[in-house]
Amino acid sequence: MLKYTVKRVLLALVTIVIISAITFFAMNAIPGGPFDKEKATDPAVQQVLEARFNLDKPVWQQYVIYMQNLAHGDFGISLKTGREISSIITEKFAVSARLGLMAAAFAVVLGLVLGSIAALSRNHWPDRVIIFFTTLFVSVPSFVLATILLLVFALTLKWVSVFSTTNPNYVLPVISLMLYPMSYITRLTKSSMLDVLGQDYIRTARAKGVRDSLVIFKHALRNALIPVITYVGPMVAYILTGSMVVETVFTIGGLGTEFVRSINNQDYPLIMATTIFLAVLMVIATLMSDLVYKIVDPKITFD
Repeated sequence: MLKYTVKRVLLALVTIVIISAITFFAMNAIPGGPFDKEKATDPAVQQVLEARFNLDKPVWQQYVIYMQNLAHGDFGISLKTGREISSIITEKFAVSARLGLMAAAFAVVLGLVLGSIAALSRNHWPDRVIIFFTTLFVSVPSFVLATILLLVFALTLKWVSVFSTTNPNYVLPVISLMLYPMSYITRLTKSSMLDVLGQDYIRTARAKGVRDSLVIFKHALRNALIPVITYVGPMVAYILTGSMVVETVFTIGGLGTEFVRSINNQDYPLIMATTIFLAVLMVIATLMSDLVYKIVDPKITFD
């Protein structure tokens, strides 16, 4: 277990370094710079700014300096606002995390429940209704769904208030984020549950007179969770890091919105810091899901 964890952590560090290198050199290959404006900046002023942020050095040297600072926990400051990037990420991620964790929790719970119902009522009307709607939600992109929900329930019917910082209402954003992963978990749970229910030990338990509820929740569902756990780890990271479109539609102003703004402004340090932060989240979520395998099924080995 320890050996496996150490190997995964080392692999995660290598992954983060590769991602940071690709991001750094790719964004420096884009024409223009963070200090380019419609009104020309005085050459002397621009020279001072570039020297201040090491932009006058070769790209490879800029990357080495950045990674050295990062190793000491220094994310730098934003080229546009002058704020500490660590404070920006902390402030904006709190909003994204609140939205993402609510969406992930509802997606997992509803997905497991609906998937189990669909498996236990196979080829009956509950199964057909659940599969119809989950197929529909999987097929609709989140930005389309978010726009429809906003137009129908907030602007037309006025059942839900529009999101604002003074009166935050997470109902529509959470629904927009959760429907796709919930639908995927539902279908995954159903197929996994059907496979488990056909195993010999399930038939043996039923032949011994074990209650159906005990067979389903103690034996079948627990073993059907393995494929779901495989998806849930990256899914949580995806929801936390990929909510930028939903945040933009509802003007929530989380980390996703800040990331899009930094790309438009060519704010190199903020782009790098956000990319590395989101990559770390993805790697940690994947690692945690791998470790949870052992808790759910002790028979699993990491060799």
